[in-house]
Amino acid sequence: MVEWDGMTILTTPRLKLRTFCREDLPLYAALNADPEVVRYLGGEPLTREYSDDVAEWAQERYLDEGLGLLAVERRSDGAFLGMCGLHHLGSFPDDIEVAWRLAREHWGFGYATEAATAWLDHGFDTFAPRRVISVADPPNERSIAVMRRLAMEFEQRSEIEEEGERFEVVVYAVTAERWRAHRKRPP
Repeated sequence: MVEWDGMTILTTPRLKLRTFCREDLPLYAALNADPEVVRYLGGEPLTREYSDDVAEWAQERYLDEGLGLLAVERRSDGAFLGMCGLHHLGSFPDDIEVAWRLAREHWGFGYATEAATAWLDHGFDTFAPRRVISVADPPNERSIAVMRRLAMEFEQRSEIEEEGERFEVVVYAVTAERWRAHRKRPP
């Protein structure tokens, strides 16, 4: 049984990265039902039930592996912004992927980059992977811009399958060495 405790995992100057709590679920469902948010994620808005299942899966992954796509909360007012975290993508099971999904009204404020930075610091320090990847639909310029701000470099175009659907993606990656060098630079 999944606990919806909203346990804080990491913090940044503006964000709290935590497990989901029940109060997040309708907000997460609204985010996942927004056609603009899911435009590059298969294009089909998610049902409330499926969105809740995704949050439950994320909680379970975190409890089992210490990896998961967890809630992002703004510290100043407690607003739920979306999700971000690390996980194993089925199409690249040997890699850890950093991923994010924020509600549209929170785009353009640097929250995805800030949350992903904290998760990358945590991931490289805790799990010591050789590299971390991020995957996007090729026309998803906003996510690709975040990847570049995270010192990720284009690695390849690939075709992946999710839930029986095949589609083309771009894969960006950052090695542990490149990440550490990037983090030493002043902002």
